[in-house]
Amino acid sequence: MRRILKWLGSFALLLIMAAAFYVFAILVPQTDRQKNQVLTHNPYPVSAQAQALHDTLYIADLHADNLLWRRNSAKRQKRGHVDLPRLRDGGVDFQVFSIVTKSPRGLNFKDNDASAPDDVALLAKAQLWPLRTWDSIYERAVYQAKRLHKIESNPNNKLVIARTASDLTQPDGTLIGLLLTEGAHPLEGKIENIEKLYDAGYRAMGLQHFFDNALGGSMHGKSKSGLTDFGRQAVLEMRRKNIIIDVAHSSEAVVRDVLSLTPDAVFISHGGTVSHCPRTASRNLPDDVLVQIARRGGIIGIGYFGGVICDISPKGIAAAIIHATHLLGPDAVALGSDFDGAVTTSLDTSELAAITHELLKQGMSTAQISKVMGANARAFFARELPQ
Repeated sequence: MRRILKWLGSFALLLIMAAAFYVFAILVPQTDRQKNQVLTHNPYPVSAQAQALHDTLYIADLHADNLLWRRNSAKRQKRGHVDLPRLRDGGVDFQVFSIVTKSPRGLNFKDNDASAPDDVALLAKAQLWPLRTWDSIYERAVYQAKRLHKIESNPNNKLVIARTASDLTQPDGTLIGLLLTEGAHPLEGKIENIEKLYDAGYRAMGLQHFFDNALGGSMHGKSKSGLTDFGRQAVLEMRRKNIIIDVAHSSEAVVRDVLSLTPDAVFISHGGTVSHCPRTASRNLPDDVLVQIARRGGIIGIGYFGGVICDISPKGIAAAIIHATHLLGPDAVALGSDFDGAVTTSLDTSELAAITHELLKQGMSTAQISKVMGANARAFFARELPQ
């Protein structure tokens, strides 16, 4: 009997090890690959003129979620959209690293329930994140920030996380990163967590993601409500700390409340314009709200995915950018890919010269291309980061 029990114990251990290997080595990478696809395509045309221009540009992207996934972002990867080698291939100088900490099951643009099972909690377990992250949204934000800090700590990676405006000035070849929470639910209802997340390196915070939270309604939540009392308190505390506010997923009512509460500039890290693509009205804010954001010095990052623009090809991305500059002015438009945000795109970050090519082809001036590809973002963060 003892021998049988020992055999059964060994067999059970093997089953557990096999299951762990399947989840960790097969299921998680497969999920990442499926969620963050690049459409198969032939090499995009990039004229000699466009490549020469692209090589001179300061390039900034306002949104990438690669730290959510179990990949070493310091090394070139065969899946997903973003890692340091591909950022450098694309000429990127400044990357906002957005941090996803909760995602209700059945994600959609119209009506998400914050109480639905949380897929990020499941992903944290499947990717063997520390135990403290399994039940704490706040700890997930801290952990993902630490992943970027670890990359920064190796001088060979030539990455600097921007904490003040002076950090934007770096030697050539240095990639500048900035940490953004995608939604303010990592506060977990505690104002004091703003200070703690600031100390963890965050200098920008979204207010909502795909669901309503303690601060107010999401564009994609059930209530579509404005700021709560806690939300107003949190916005004022963020501004006191010089934390920049991202309203990319906030309800229209929340955004109007923020614009009434503070005269400060806010930004949209990834979005588009309804007037250019009417079918994106459930994901994009009305044009008049975008105009208000632009008039007070904010910027809008144009996304590369079907939820915010109608045509996700480089040609379509360029057309969406050009329309936004006509609507909002030459200084209010930037790139906001949403790379690695569980979206399908037509290119990864190494292929950004294809967008420069299309902007030139569609008649945008070289001076304006310089602005939308990165100069606008650099100017915005130079103004808004702690001095």
